[in-house]
Amino acid sequence: MVSADPLAGRLAADRARVDARLEALFTARTPPSPRLEAAMRHGLLVGGKRLRPVLVYAAGRSLGAADDDLDAPAMALELVHAYSLVHDDLPAMDDDDLRRGQPTVHRAYDEATAILAGDALQALAFEVLARAAHPRLPALVTGLAGAAGRDGMVAGQALDLAAVGGHPDTAALAAMHGHKTGALIRAAVRLGGLVAVDEADPRLAALHAYAEAIGLAFQIHDDILDVTGDTATLGKTSGADAARAKPTYPSLLGIAGARRRADALVETAVAALAPLGEAATPLADLARYMIERDH
Repeated sequence: MVSADPLAGRLAADRARVDARLEALFTARTPPSPRLEAAMRHGLLVGGKRLRPVLVYAAGRSLGAADDDLDAPAMALELVHAYSLVHDDLPAMDDDDLRRGQPTVHRAYDEATAILAGDALQALAFEVLARAAHPRLPALVTGLAGAAGRDGMVAGQALDLAAVGGHPDTAALAAMHGHKTGALIRAAVRLGGLVAVDEADPRLAALHAYAEAIGLAFQIHDDILDVTGDTATLGKTSGADAARAKPTYPSLLGIAGARRRADALVETAVAALAPLGEAATPLADLARYMIERDH
């Protein structure tokens, strides 16, 4: 097990940092639509692990970036992630009633407001990132756009919807999750790295290999928690995957087999960090956290 104190302290500090900056996006302004603003806040600021911002900070620091320079990409990743959850929960998608222990946005407000809130969160992500003064800003923006769009997360959601009731093999399942979940995790690590170094730096390849492995490990553990966890702890309805006939790693490999696959991926991720030396210890701790968390 990871020693809880150092990791827990880093997680708490990074979550508090990004939360304060996300909250500031909604203060000291008079919005044209208070209802839309409230729905956006509900989808963004009510709970959440803030895993993607935490990865931005950890990856950037491992290559020498300053926290102030990492704030914008950290915020942008969480804004895109929040938009994706708002839309994924809609009746036309996963039709979920609970997210982060609270009613989903379309339940707390209404379906049309949830669609608009998701749209606005996505646009705000790129506004926040585009306002950051950085010499590699085009690479940061295109990196996030590629991860979020038709070649990344959105493609993954399309594949996920198409897979319901089907029987894909583990390779097809990995490809689907590599888009739906893995793309934003890879983007978080890459954008953090790009804040510190240029695109030719070989350490970015090490970070990419790490991110590829933890992205899939994270999703496999999510699949396991959907079977073994309870709704109160998860903050979302447990057993939802089986109820929707969604293919998952436990359904293909069994719980024990899925755990072995996640363990192997974490070891691959940690090994990939070797070129970064001791500076990558927080990233290694996060890799292990991916498959030890209870929600």
